Amino acid sequence: MPSISARIPDDDEAELEAVIEILDEDKSTVIRKALSEGLASLRRRVAIERYQSGDISVNQAAHLAGVSIAEWLEIAREHNLTTHLSPDDLDADAAAAREL
Repeated sequence: MPSISARIPDDDEAELEAVIEILDEDKSTVIRKALSEGLASLRRRVAIERYQSGDISVNQAAHLAGVSIAEWLEIAREHNLTTHLSPDDLDADAAAAREL
């Protein structure tokens, strides 16, 4: 596993220490969990934004978010997402769904 060094603001360090205490885990484990959850959250946020703007299809949004199409459809429903996709985009998404 690679090692990474980073500088963080004092406020973030205090928050990190608080979470370490809450979870009763070592610093490295908490940082790995926070990074993993943060990256997943960022991927989903970007997928939501791009899907909502009509830049990407359902299949592309699921891929970008790192989830299955079924999981993406649940995310889209939870966020009341609509899109402005073309009929060709919808056909491609339907074809991808049939392949599952």
